[in-house]
Amino acid sequence: MLGTRGTAGYIAPEVFSRNFGGVSNKSDVYSYGMLVLEMVGARKNLDSGVSETSEMFPHCVYKDLELDKDDIVFGAISEEEKVVARKMVLISLWCIQTIPSDRPSMTEVVEMLEGPLHSLQIAPKPFLFSL
Repeated sequence: MLGTRGTAGYIAPEVFSRNFGGVSNKSDVYSYGMLVLEMVGARKNLDSGVSETSEMFPHCVYKDLELDKDDIVFGAISEEEKVVARKMVLISLWCIQTIPSDRPSMTEVVEMLEGPLHSLQIAPKPFLFSL
């Protein structure tokens, strides 16, 4: 029970290094964010010819969102589904911030999910993913 467990790409940075802060419920928020990004389909739509690491994955999502390449990130879906997917991705990007205090609580995540898309801004790139 003392060792680190889980899929490396979903484990918050503070679990590996206390330089990022202590392990807390915000560590679970990070894992939630990475999981939702994958569920929305952002990872499966990356170039399969490129070996993407967990560190590169969010960088590619940011790049596609900045270039308004929703079709690449979300795939061919209806406009209504695209709005929901975009909202989920934007919230997930807040969840994967490197510093735990920069991440929302799960209560705030639920409030963002229930709120309108236009009230969400793209999160700053976490410095681990700034390439």
